[in-house]
Amino acid sequence: MPPKLGIVAGGGDLPAKLVAVCRATGREVFVLALEDQADPSLTAGVDHAWVRLGAAGAALKALHGAGVKDLVMAGRVRRPSLSELRPDWRAARLFAKLGAASLGDDGLLSAVVRELEEVEGFRVTAPDELLGELVAPFGPLGGILPDEQGRSDIARGFEVARALGALDVGQAVIVQGGLVLGVEAIEGTDRLIERCGALRREGLGGVLVKACKPSQERRVDLPTVGVETVLGAARAGLRGIAFEAGRSLVLDREAMARAADEAGLFVVGADPAAPGE
Repeated sequence: MPPKLGIVAGGGDLPAKLVAVCRATGREVFVLALEDQADPSLTAGVDHAWVRLGAAGAALKALHGAGVKDLVMAGRVRRPSLSELRPDWRAARLFAKLGAASLGDDGLLSAVVRELEEVEGFRVTAPDELLGELVAPFGPLGGILPDEQGRSDIARGFEVARALGALDVGQAVIVQGGLVLGVEAIEGTDRLIERCGALRREGLGGVLVKACKPSQERRVDLPTVGVETVLGAARAGLRGIAFEAGRSLVLDREAMARAADEAGLFVVGADPAAPGE
């Protein structure tokens, strides 16, 4: 039997899927639920503790006390301001060590992973090691395919997303007819989609494109899409979604395909180096 798994849980469906697979396989699990981030129902019937995001000392004490050996970080986390974060001594020490490296999400998460492994002795694993079926496939999920304009917007979106990712800013961009309507920053993908709904131009709708950052720590914060992404895209008047195949996570693939077909959107996994193929 593999060692006890600790799930550092933010929002969304992914943490619950990890709990379910542990239950199904008989693996011991401990949930470290982040206050104001994780779904309260996640901890029902599961060994757990709630901590605020800046309480690193309490979080580490809870994980070690529960006998956790392997760790997975899963779910959306809204990044707070420093005043909201209120870092304890352990978090403050980490930030002091990082300096400017903590300004971007990937720099911060990569450093946190190193700290958890090299200092605290945990093994950090990726969600898809436990849920391999979540890895984004190549090709369409539903029955709708991107047309020539859609493929052109996908290519443009990957170009911009990779440039954005190189600066450790965000993972997503929305393009309509070659025009960049918006790029993801601290607000996250859902808010990006909502914001760009008010910016759409006449004609065919835009395309949401999500891609890994060039220096992405693939065990944490992989680009993730799901049914809510499709529903949000439909409300915003988008016509499609493209994600980096093999390096993104797709939640509820069949449900997402059905939602896309019902909304008249294409959803496709592509290679950023050859997005038209």
